[in-house]
Amino acid sequence: MRALIFGATGQVARELARTAGGARLTVLDRAAADLSDAAACAARIAESDAEVVINAAAHTAVDRAEAEPERARAINAAAPGAMARAAAAKGVPFLHVSTDYVFDGAPGRPWREDDPTGPLGVYGASKRAGEEAVLAAGGDAVILRTAWVFSSHGGNFVKTMLRHGRAREEMRVVGDQRGGPTPARDIARALWTIARARRDGAGAPGIYHFAGAPAVSWAEFAEAIFAAAGWERRPRVTPIATADWPTPARRPANSVLDCGRIARVFGIAQPDWRAGLDRVVAELSKEEVS
Repeated sequence: MRALIFGATGQVARELARTAGGARLTVLDRAAADLSDAAACAARIAESDAEVVINAAAHTAVDRAEAEPERARAINAAAPGAMARAAAAKGVPFLHVSTDYVFDGAPGRPWREDDPTGPLGVYGASKRAGEEAVLAAGGDAVILRTAWVFSSHGGNFVKTMLRHGRAREEMRVVGDQRGGPTPARDIARALWTIARARRDGAGAPGIYHFAGAPAVSWAEFAEAIFAAAGWERRPRVTPIATADWPTPARRPANSVLDCGRIARVFGIAQPDWRAGLDRVVAELSKEEVS
C-alpha cells in the first residue's frame, strides 16, 4: 500500500512510520507541506500516487491556540478540508485524527460519536470545524477521535511527569479531569487497520472513537507513570482541582470516549494504556542510558 502522511514530526506520524509494515510511505514535514497553506497541502495530494492519505498533523498547543485562533483554524480546519476534497477528487480514502476536545466535557457516560459537540476553546472549536470540513468534502473519509496521546517522542504528559518528578518530593496534578490515555503506537496501528480496510472496501467511512482504557484522572495517570518508572524514591502525587491549576484554555472534565463502534465496524479493540506506558517508559530509559 502507498500512503501519504502529513505531520512527520508528530507523535502519531512517527509511530505510523514505525508500524508501517510493507507500506510505501511519503511522510511530509512542515517544509514539504505547510499546514497553514491549505492549497499547498491539497496540491501534494493531487500530485501523489498514494492509495490512502493520513492527516496526523495539527495545531495541538491548546493554550497557545487561544492567542492565535486564525492559525489554529487554518491548520486544524482549512487544511484538513482541502486535503479531504483533494483525496475525494482522486477517489482515495482520507484518514484524519481528531480529539476529545470537540466535546464540552460534561460529567456522565463516555462520549459516543453521535453525541452533540460543544468545544470549550479555540483548539476544540478548530478541530470540530476540521471534522465538519472533512465530512462535507463528500469522499471516503474516516475521522478518528482520540485523547491524551503519549509516546517516547515529542511533548506529552508522560515525558513531562518523568522530567519533573525525579527531582521533586510532591507533584500537584489535576484530579477532576478524566480520560483514556492513548499510546501513539496504538493509534498508528488502528489507522493502518482502517486504511487497509477502506482500500479493500471493508468497514465504513465516518467518525470513530479510539482511546485507551481504563479511564483515569490525570493524577491517577501520574501515579501510574511513576510506578512504571520503578524509581527507588518517587514523588507523592497530590490531586488538585482544575480551578487550582488555571490555564488560558478550558479543558473538558470528562474526556472518556466510548470505543464500541470502531470495534464493531473494524474489529479494533480498545487498548490497555498500561501496556503502552510500560513500553514508552522502557524506551525513554534506554535513551537516557545511551
